[in-house]
Amino acid sequence: MATEWEGKSRGTLLGYKIYIFFLRNFGIGSAYAILHLVIFYFVLFSPRSNTDTYTYFRKRHGYSKTKSLLSVYKSYYTFGQTLTDKVAISTGLRNRFTYTHDGIEHIDKLLKKNQGGILISGHVGNFEISHYFLEDRYSISKISMVTTMAEHENIQEYMEQISVKSHLKFIVVKEDMSHIFEIHKAIDEGGLVVFTGDRYMPGGKVLNETFLGKEASFPMGPYLLASRLNMPVLFVYFMKGEKRHYDLYARTAQFKARDAQGLLKEYTQSMEWILKKYPLQWFNYYDFWKDKKNS
Repeated sequence: MATEWEGKSRGTLLGYKIYIFFLRNFGIGSAYAILHLVIFYFVLFSPRSNTDTYTYFRKRHGYSKTKSLLSVYKSYYTFGQTLTDKVAISTGLRNRFTYTHDGIEHIDKLLKKNQGGILISGHVGNFEISHYFLEDRYSISKISMVTTMAEHENIQEYMEQISVKSHLKFIVVKEDMSHIFEIHKAIDEGGLVVFTGDRYMPGGKVLNETFLGKEASFPMGPYLLASRLNMPVLFVYFMKGEKRHYDLYARTAQFKARDAQGLLKEYTQSMEWILKKYPLQWFNYYDFWKDKKNS
């Protein structure tokens, strides 16, 4: 069994179109209701993901067997809601949602200085849609997000056709490493570059650190780059709250120059903090801690 993320996401173009049809014609609540059918199918035909997610709740959070089983379903449902929200917000329904912020002044400060900075998030919550909310406050053209663009190409094209245009810039990771030059250019121009710090591509270089009580592997790139550049670093999260509400968190990282391991340790501690508040919003549905490999 695989113990790493496989480098791609699931879903078909037809599935997306059907779901968006229901979302647009019957509303967000109806789309949420349909999720129960989708999750039921997923539970039946994704035993590996079920086991890995159960292990996350049972071993990392210490839940009982019953609570762990229930949390697997709740986590899938919460994830489905965030995907629904992403589609709804990106296709013009931003005004149906609200958000509050905790620590946004740290982002304000970096942009005001115009000296560049690095934001590190993770596959928790839904930071990818935060720019639709932050556009009310900032020039989003100053924020770039590093991505693998792991969606199927035809789904990407379809979503681009129906989405509200945003000035957020995407820097796509490429095999020839040319994305490194784009990252440096964005920072040199006083921009902020967003990384997800908890998932590495198969075969990529990693750093190891204790996370939720057990050692796990993390992508080396964001931590090595940030520590070598000695740039300000923020840990940022955009977490789903009750109903159609989100909470933005931003925290300043404290680390020494050229100490990638120290920065990673800060990150894992920050992630532990956010996951204690939002345990259902850990969306890495694979054997992250390699429990099967080591059992």
